[in-house]
Amino acid sequence: MTLARGMAVLGGVVLTLLIALTCVSVAGRMLNTALHGPVAETVMPGLADWLIEAGIGPITGDFELVEAGVAFAIFAFLPYCQITGGHASVDIFTSRLPHRVNRVIQVVVDLLFAAVLILIAWRLFAGMQDKMRYLETTFMLQFPIWWAYAASFAAACVAAVTGIYVAAVRVVEWRSGQSILDDRKGMNT
Repeated sequence: MTLARGMAVLGGVVLTLLIALTCVSVAGRMLNTALHGPVAETVMPGLADWLIEAGIGPITGDFELVEAGVAFAIFAFLPYCQITGGHASVDIFTSRLPHRVNRVIQVVVDLLFAAVLILIAWRLFAGMQDKMRYLETTFMLQFPIWWAYAASFAAACVAAVTGIYVAAVRVVEWRSGQSILDDRKGMNT
């Protein structure tokens, strides 16, 4: 639980930094547009030219950083969401079924989800190897694309391990009839 919570906090920090980056970039883009406008060029041409030359404008490659960071953040949130049962579910039909049947359904769902998380981590690793092999870089910043794959792969591995853990716990719960993980969705601490 501590690892899952730590990954969620790290994902939140990355997402917060990406939000700040986007706000600064948008503000820079707006200011740059205003500095190129007729009012700035008429009223304060020297200051407008100086600010433009100083680099006032959008952050170069902001979309590349957002793309890589959001991918990491998504994978960083998955372990906590999995261990707390925070995934969206539709239980219109299953809510009327006996508890024992719902427990079997939960075991099957968690086993399948663990398998999917393992598959995702495996394919991210394969993608990372391809990006490394072909030395692919981003267009604007020219940083190696495999860095983003590596960060997402690390978070996906934690998600896969968490998925395996949750599936194993669900099997033990099903066989023993005891509750180890809290059944209330999203309420584990």
